[in-house]
Amino acid sequence: MRYKGRGISRGPESMDSSSAGRAQARRNWRETLKVYLDRRILVILLMGFSSGLPLLLTLSTLSYWLKKAGVDLTTIGLFALVGVPYSFKFVWAPIVDQIRLPLLTRWLGRRRGWALLTQACLVAAILFMGATDPATDPWWTALAALLVAFFSATQDIAIDAYRIEILSEEEQGAGAAATQAGYRLGLILAGAGALAASDFIGWPVIFAGLAAAVGIGMVAVLIAPEPTPPESWRNLARQPVLLQIKQSVWDPFAEFLFRPGALVVLAFVLLYKFGDAIGGTMANPFYAEMGFTGTEIAAISKVFGVIMTLVGVAAGGLIVARYGLYRALVLGGVLQAATNLLYAWVAVEGHDLVALTVTIGADNFANGVGSAAFVAYLSSLCNVAFTGTQYALLSSFMAAGRTMLSSGSGWLAAELGWAPFFISTAFLAVPGLLLLFWLMRLYPTPAKPLPSAP
Repeated sequence: MRYKGRGISRGPESMDSSSAGRAQARRNWRETLKVYLDRRILVILLMGFSSGLPLLLTLSTLSYWLKKAGVDLTTIGLFALVGVPYSFKFVWAPIVDQIRLPLLTRWLGRRRGWALLTQACLVAAILFMGATDPATDPWWTALAALLVAFFSATQDIAIDAYRIEILSEEEQGAGAAATQAGYRLGLILAGAGALAASDFIGWPVIFAGLAAAVGIGMVAVLIAPEPTPPESWRNLARQPVLLQIKQSVWDPFAEFLFRPGALVVLAFVLLYKFGDAIGGTMANPFYAEMGFTGTEIAAISKVFGVIMTLVGVAAGGLIVARYGLYRALVLGGVLQAATNLLYAWVAVEGHDLVALTVTIGADNFANGVGSAAFVAYLSSLCNVAFTGTQYALLSSFMAAGRTMLSSGSGWLAAELGWAPFFISTAFLAVPGLLLLFWLMRLYPTPAKPLPSAP
């Protein structure tokens, strides 16, 4: 018997329609996943690994090495300045965007030529760093670390531009996910891997191994296809020198900053991960004050947490491809804010491994989803004629939100206490979400939310 009521039973026509819908959904998901098998995505994954590996050599791995070498805390604090190139890479990004390299540009093209050159310099800088002795002459170590940061930041300019240019608009989510996954794997090797190895082998050997690991990115560059450069770049060499300087240095910034609503976009880039950055800055001091041991923190945060980040990155890439950038950004932003509240739960529970595991797992998953969507969004904002410079500008703003704006997190935690502090970080995510909703109303098409200036 066939009922015409509210779905107690369905007739053949309805069943056929439902089956067709499910088949279409399966085809859509297969098409979404298919992009991850593309050679370009694999290349981007390996480039992301080469991009993430050097970062901790100027941050936590460096400070651990200095502490083990007996360097005083004041000097270790000053070593934070070696990371300055990451925040100011937009200054020399026009050079990477426009200047042709002898032989390398002709052989590999604009993006791969610069990537290979910076990777070769990065290998040399890491080897130089491993040859220094911070116990006897820390300033040589500082110089080497500064060179590592400079060549790493320059490599990022070329790699980010390559990813944006080689992929179509619909593939940017998958590209962002691959970049983030490779980046996290590089962090694991240079972070947990290097620290664990230091118990058994000397630091010069460790640095030599990390320098060799950059070779993975060099292989990726050599096997990667080169994106077709824009006509404006091909014609640049035939222009007068002053016009070349204008087109290389002024035009990339002017093209972006003179777009209607550019300041709103920059404010969003600055604030989207603000609440998450404030909470993350105080995570390790919080763990220690709650009585968690180094082994517990390493197992839950550095191993399980990284795994959940990779899962979140993969999910974020799929969500971008399947449902669009704006929905992925909203979901990532809401999850990042909500999971900060879980740290308040840990503050109330105290030394509770189950609570910490749930919190770190959820927080890192949310961070992975948000990061994949955010990188895809930043990529969508770049004009293909100035990809390297404009992405460097945007990522520098992103870094400023992560560093300078979160510098008062220690004071805030001391004033409020841990539970109120983490509750407040959830509310600090609200301005970024409000700006996102504003952008959604102003520019319904997220791939090109700002019309270019004439």
